[in-house]
Amino acid sequence: MSKLRRQLSANTPSVVETKSLIDIKAKTGNLYESIAIVARRANQINVSIREELHNKLEEFASHTDSLEEIHENKEQIEISRAYEKMPNPAILATQEFMEGKVYYRKNEDNDLFR
Repeated sequence: MSKLRRQLSANTPSVVETKSLIDIKAKTGNLYESIAIVARRANQINVSIREELHNKLEEFASHTDSLEEIHENKEQIEISRAYEKMPNPAILATQEFMEGKVYYRKNEDNDLFR
């Protein structure tokens, strides 16, 4: 199991929960900076999940162009369903941010980087 999958299975809710804007703002002193940090982290999580899923599904890919050979693969369907049940990357990023697990810094140009 990948590091990301282990992280996702560690008590992460898959539904959206309301968060206090005051708590989010308190992390950086600016609500919009906090949201920008969460958004960038959510994009990073999304890219890594997508790459992992494509790598796993690549094993099942048929490299022939014949439509007659297309068939259902139960393992492939189960992998896809497991990824569909995973929490949204924005939920994961928000949880990481609120727990202080996201490293960010502010450049002199007021740009945020991860």
